[in-house]
Amino acid sequence: MTQAVYCIRNLLLPVIASGLILLSGCSTSPEKNENETPAQYSVDSIVRDDVTYAIDIYDPWEGFNRGMYRFNAGFDHYIFLPVVNAYTYVMPNVVEDSISNFFSNLFEINNLANSILQLKPRTALETTERFLINSTIGLAGLFDVASKWGIYEHDEDFGQTLGHYGVGEGPYIVLPIAGPSNARDTTGLITDSLIFTEVDILNLDDHNKRKAAFYLLNAIDRRHRTGFRYYDSGSPFEYELIRLMYTEKRKLDIAR
Repeated sequence: MTQAVYCIRNLLLPVIASGLILLSGCSTSPEKNENETPAQYSVDSIVRDDVTYAIDIYDPWEGFNRGMYRFNAGFDHYIFLPVVNAYTYVMPNVVEDSISNFFSNLFEINNLANSILQLKPRTALETTERFLINSTIGLAGLFDVASKWGIYEHDEDFGQTLGHYGVGEGPYIVLPIAGPSNARDTTGLITDSLIFTEVDILNLDDHNKRKAAFYLLNAIDRRHRTGFRYYDSGSPFEYELIRLMYTEKRKLDIAR
């Protein structure tokens, strides 16, 4: 028995001693190495206040915009997408395509108006050809015959028209349901709506129920054709990413 205790003691003493040495080392601050090289870069030297970076979008209403972004994400997840999913479940693919073609053909009115305003004769001519071909041979726009014939759609809106003449984008805005925009493009969106309503090719103003059904189905179709899903990027900076992508896309739209 005494021999066993003696052996255990001889085994534990070195372990305990080593532990005490380590603890004493951790309790003392390491000495500063006078030869240590200081950090070459700091945040202030890399991110400078006097430099404009690509991600620096003018967003004076950021607090409101972030709140609206969260609202849109919730509306999209709990209301809009379930309706869209039900729509795609019920509608055969060929019918979905025909509905999309129908709406695209009707809104050629806005493409034509803005092509004329931007003094783009070739674009205006091709848009007119598309509308006439798809409205007749394409059976009221249900079939996109013009694209098969090599006459493709030109997306033009009044926001692009304003940008074409040098109007700045203004503050970034997140619109309810509609999503990212800016002051210029919001003005353009309202103007395009007024143009379409004024032309009223379907005589919707005299039939409120038909008008409501038209715009509801148009909204569902647009969301169905948009692949974006909120918080699907996996990035904690999705708001900044979407803001940047939208702004850069609009610059490209205006430049083309």
